[in-house]
Amino acid sequence: MANIITVGRLVLLFVVVGLIYFGNVAVITISMALTAIVIALDGLDGYVARRRGSSSVFGAVFDIAGDRVVENVFWVVFADLNLVPVWIPLLVLTRSFIVDSLRSLSYSAGMTAFGEQTMMRSALTRWLTAGRFMRGLFGYAKGLAFVFLTGLEAFRHHDSDGSLVGTLYGWSVFRGIGWSLVWLAVALTVIRGLPVIFDAVSLWGSPPATTAKEHVGIGLVPDERVNNGASRSS
Repeated sequence: MANIITVGRLVLLFVVVGLIYFGNVAVITISMALTAIVIALDGLDGYVARRRGSSSVFGAVFDIAGDRVVENVFWVVFADLNLVPVWIPLLVLTRSFIVDSLRSLSYSAGMTAFGEQTMMRSALTRWLTAGRFMRGLFGYAKGLAFVFLTGLEAFRHHDSDGSLVGTLYGWSVFRGIGWSLVWLAVALTVIRGLPVIFDAVSLWGSPPATTAKEHVGIGLVPDERVNNGASRSS
């Protein structure tokens, strides 16, 4: 059931993208509500999995993959619509590739991104990436930022005079709050990714211990048989 919710969330995501590109002010206004639903479904799939006792490694990885698709698609779309600078999706995509690649190492070693077998090694990493407050702050900031940018498309590129969008976005205070949420979401995306990288480096960055037998094979430790043979020959 949880995986079905994730699939439905991705389908709704691309429906929303189509409405943003091809809709008028009224349709884009509806898309703002649908964008909020796409973000809200992020927590629903995990909740359903826990309640039904159907949590699995695949479900956890699929959930994270769904989050990445939603996040990256929205940032790319907003950059393509000239609502945000292109460096934002480039930064977010780079962070996603690095963090998820490092996490894949933990999966291969029987660890998980969260939970009892987590790869997280420091209290700071747990607080930033798994803490209830930080996850909630990031989720709300990102969700409201995406809703704001969706409405901004209607305000900037369509005739929104007399509409709800035109009234709201006509207030400089409202736009200021919206942009504050956008920059907060971008900052938290980077900040929450850095501890994962640091923990991965400490966990996987050191070379494995090499035995004396292995050192012989690469010429770092003299082979006693070679030495003995040399002494006999001399």
